Amino acid sequence: MTGIRVANLSYSYGAKTALDDVSFEVARGAFCALLGPNGAGKSTLFNLLTRLFVAPTGRIEIAGHDLQANPREALAKLGIVFQQTTLDLDLTVRQNLSYFAALHGLSGRDRDHRIDAVLDRLAIADRVREKARTLNGGHRRRTEIARALLHDPAVLLLDEPTVGLDAAARRDITDHVHGLASDGTTVLWATHLADEVAPDDRLVVLHQAKVLADGYAKDISGLKPLQQAFLDLTGADA
Repeated sequence: MTGIRVANLSYSYGAKTALDDVSFEVARGAFCALLGPNGAGKSTLFNLLTRLFVAPTGRIEIAGHDLQANPREALAKLGIVFQQTTLDLDLTVRQNLSYFAALHGLSGRDRDHRIDAVLDRLAIADRVREKARTLNGGHRRRTEIARALLHDPAVLLLDEPTVGLDAAARRDITDHVHGLASDGTTVLWATHLADEVAPDDRLVVLHQAKVLADGYAKDISGLKPLQQAFLDLTGADA
């Protein structure tokens, strides 16, 4: 079963085209990087994938569910980490996760078991009683990823999840999320940073509303560093 399928997707803001006939697929359990400069259309695509926007043309499938025909089933399979933090900074890590669990109808032992499991999975169990505002950027991101995994989604979307983090924290978060894909979660990771993409990752390069390349990162980069191949594709200056 395909994790994500996008077919012939277009979207415009008035006269400005944000996505132009975008198509790609991400296999179940794959890590796919959506690489593009700011303004490429990445956030618009994420808004469409989460049904914040509805495209007039094209098709989106999430874990085999048509987003337009069966939005409830499709969205239930999604976990989402937004670019801007959405934690309640005055609540502890456990309180943030408990509140989110309640929104998904999880309670009692099942809720507690899921919270403990995702905290262990993201290696932040020792932070459970700390308020979100006291966490560093990396631990806040881990908490948001843990929260997104509480309802056991088949597909995880992350929109520029390392913005504002230092190099060590960025590497730590990317390693953790690659581990989630290895465990069977389909991951779509939007970024403008080529160094967050591993050679064996699936890669979709988005620029000026169009898909410029779609394949494995090592094949797209060829003999060049991926950063240089990306700059060559997008026509940017090094």
